[in-house]
Amino acid sequence: MSENALIDQLLANYQGLPADKRAELDKLIDDRSAGVLWVPTIGPQLDAVRCLADVLLYGGEGGGGKTDLGIGLAFTEHQQSLLIRRNYTDLTGLIDRAKEINGTDKGYNGSSPPRLRTVNGKVMDFAGVDKPGDEDHWQGRPRDLLYIDEAVQMREAAVRFLMGWVRTTIEGQRCRTILGSNPPIDSRGDWIIPMFAPWLDNRFSNPAEHGELRWVVTLIDDSGISFDHWVSGPDAKIESGRSNADGSPIYLIPESRSYIPAHLSDNPFLADDGKYAAKLDAMQEPLRSALRDGNFMAARVDEHDQLISTDWIWSAHNRWTPQIPAGIPMCAIGVDAARKKDETVLAPRYDGYFPEMICKPGIETPSGRDVAALVLKHRKHGAMPVIDCGEMNGAQAYAHLEENGVQCYQHVGVDPSTARSKEKNLKFFNKRAEVYWKFMEALDPEQDGGCPIALPDDPKLRADLTAVKWELTANGIKITPKKEVVKLLGRSPDRGDAVVMSWSAGQRAITDMAEWRMDQRGGTFGRRTPQVNLGPRRGSRRRH
Repeated sequence: MSENALIDQLLANYQGLPADKRAELDKLIDDRSAGVLWVPTIGPQLDAVRCLADVLLYGGEGGGGKTDLGIGLAFTEHQQSLLIRRNYTDLTGLIDRAKEINGTDKGYNGSSPPRLRTVNGKVMDFAGVDKPGDEDHWQGRPRDLLYIDEAVQMREAAVRFLMGWVRTTIEGQRCRTILGSNPPIDSRGDWIIPMFAPWLDNRFSNPAEHGELRWVVTLIDDSGISFDHWVSGPDAKIESGRSNADGSPIYLIPESRSYIPAHLSDNPFLADDGKYAAKLDAMQEPLRSALRDGNFMAARVDEHDQLISTDWIWSAHNRWTPQIPAGIPMCAIGVDAARKKDETVLAPRYDGYFPEMICKPGIETPSGRDVAALVLKHRKHGAMPVIDCGEMNGAQAYAHLEENGVQCYQHVGVDPSTARSKEKNLKFFNKRAEVYWKFMEALDPEQDGGCPIALPDDPKLRADLTAVKWELTANGIKITPKKEVVKLLGRSPDRGDAVVMSWSAGQRAITDMAEWRMDQRGGTFGRRTPQVNLGPRRGSRRRH
């Protein structure tokens, strides 16, 4: 197309715009001519600038201008900004774009952490938050803009922690968090779905329109699990559990959230040449649906050596209901004990049904005696506690329970295994590989009678179970060592471990249903002691 023909086409497009859109474009042109450092593109990017949400998810399709939005807001709308990527080495793109908008390197300090003092008096800090605890370095540092690039690559705990320090001392200055992200490509990023459920989760009962404000408060249930509770509006009265000096309740302040999808076609700098779009079109599913179409619910893909299929886990979620099946006692209770930063998790099991887990911060269970007390509080029907004794807290809890007459099953993941796979042709590298493999076999929907497992829809549990890979070695089936899973998730897989341990011992319907029916008629649930093969004991109780 010739230059004159291109100008004629642009003029025709301009004249065809509605009056209000022409006025917006005129203002953007005026802003550029007035020396404004950054101007958003008309469409979703401009909508995101104007959005009043405390926390905004912006993104979806690849190439939608997410990074430019975060940097541009730091230049134009905010005074003190923190811009985050998970990996420190990925900050280069953010920093280079900020320098480009700034027009000079002057004011940039590349010492860790990098900082840019812009030509118009703004301050931008750049940080990588990869390992657990990296986010602690930013505790207490006020900033009125938090922008997290590719947010689903981050750990949920780190994101929520950083969101808690968005504040300002400048009167009239707006504070906000922007999460710029494509959809997750594996279950580690699944936490984004419930955080923005009204927009992303097609199972949510009251879906929201793009850009609509919704209000939410974060609560902690009786099991110590944090969850988002969606409320009717900014004036909703939700008691915090604390009181004022006069005894009146203190109410939680709802936070507003929203989601604005960004499309490649909205980015004039990438959309016109078609090359980037062609790259997205050439991707295999589900990456194509995730990055080209921005489909958050379609972006899950199993790795070739992933032990447990994500689809099998979702099938187990779909079988789950809040009601415990009638006529089935609690058969076992998996116990993964923690004493500091991780969680102590109890996973009760009623044959194949798992109710919501009991999760307590490790700081609330500093000793084995505390773990044992938690087990006794929640145990029913003489259920078999299956306790991870690989660490001191679990071993102490095991000893306390046995000393008080509670028969337990001792699990130590590094112990050798004498079991075989269902086909009897494969052995296991250690006990941890055995219990995970057996749980995988139980989830198989193609087995005779179908799968008996029903699991609560818990993103952390799903991430724990899908993070494990396997390989066949000369010493049998070997799975990802726990320390490697911790490195991958940024936390201990306590929930997954508790569930697979719970499945590994105790009664099952296939062997005990007749006795359960007799017990139910006689009202004697819990009077029998479940009989299992405890295997060899590891030393004396004194040692534990």
